[in-house]
Amino acid sequence: MFWVLLLLLAWAVAGTACTRLCLAAVRTAAVDADAARGHDLTLYEAAFLSGGPARVADLTMVSMARQRRLLLAHTGWATVVDPRGRDEMERSVIGAIGPGGQSRIAPVRSAAADTDAVRSLGEGLVRAGLAVPDAAARTTVASGVRQVRAAALAVLGLGVAALTLPAPTELPRELVAVWFALPLALTLSCLAIARVEAHPYSQWASPAGLRLLGAVQRGANRAADDRSLLASVAVRGIRAIGEPELRAAFAHRDQLPRE
Repeated sequence: MFWVLLLLLAWAVAGTACTRLCLAAVRTAAVDADAARGHDLTLYEAAFLSGGPARVADLTMVSMARQRRLLLAHTGWATVVDPRGRDEMERSVIGAIGPGGQSRIAPVRSAAADTDAVRSLGEGLVRAGLAVPDAAARTTVASGVRQVRAAALAVLGLGVAALTLPAPTELPRELVAVWFALPLALTLSCLAIARVEAHPYSQWASPAGLRLLGAVQRGANRAADDRSLLASVAVRGIRAIGEPELRAAFAHRDQLPRE
């Protein structure tokens, strides 16, 4: 009857993993409801949740360029026209360009994305429950899904081990397989429900942040003014820019300057 011990172990593994996933989903839903309530995203916040610090730098430069306070040449150079930044993000970009007032876009983007202003923006979004605390870390729900997947494999392995035991058993092997199919079905059903019901996480935004980003994008699609274009840049990135010369300027942003 050693297979019974294996069956109990399979149920313990499956039940523990599924319970942890359910509890994580409940906690996440409660946090998301509180985070999304009464919070209107700024364009900088939308940019961070969509593409991280680099997207914030891109949005700031595009905004300044459209106001003719920053010249972005199609050759990939940025030139300061108005050295007075209107907020911390603009001052970060101007400071990244340097006292000479001119620099290539790639190092400006990198330096501006690594300023205290952008870090403070991200920390505020994390505290509000709209951003993932660590962009490289798995979320609690994702970790729970991973544990359930491991539990499903463990149950399958225990079932195979029980079926290959040389010791005689009073039950036919087909019935033993049915018993192990029950905890396996539990884990697979839990994974299927999580795939349908659990909200996806992006690299930067939590589920609540993703819902607010959807509202920003819908507002940008309905309007045709300058703010709607900046909102599209915040959510979709540089590809949302309509001006060919401005897109050409950012086409150089990931290229190193020639010595």
